[in-house]
Amino acid sequence: MRTRLLQALSLLSTGLLAGAFGYGAANLVPTFNAVPIEMRLDFHTALMRMNGITMQATMAVSALSTLALAAAERGRARVLAGAAGALVVSSSLITRFGNVPINGRIKQWAATAPPADHAEVLRRWELFNDARTLTAAIAFGLLVLLALRVRRSRS
Repeated sequence: MRTRLLQALSLLSTGLLAGAFGYGAANLVPTFNAVPIEMRLDFHTALMRMNGITMQATMAVSALSTLALAAAERGRARVLAGAAGALVVSSSLITRFGNVPINGRIKQWAATAPPADHAEVLRRWELFNDARTLTAAIAFGLLVLLALRVRRSRS
């Protein structure tokens, strides 16, 4: 029973994480790139303020539940859950050490003016965003495979 609850929680939270990052990559980033830089900086700053708590909480729940699931499982299920947990942790580290410092710079630019190299810095932010989206999506895919594998083996 505990393993099933951990599996449900890890699947839900990691799906939310991958979905949020995927939506951002597919919709927000192209929108950011389509509007004037001043509008992008203002919107980006406001979005990061709103995302701060919810995304950190989602990453934490995803990482903890997935790693707890790996500890509770055995065999291939443990490997799948452990790999998913490592990918969620990677996504969190990419966010913390890649996107967050750039978000701080963007916040400063919104209050003043973007520097001459702002396009390169924003391109780096997008690369980090793509990397964290990919790691979260693969983690979610592994957990879906684990859920399907468990269901099939019990049928």
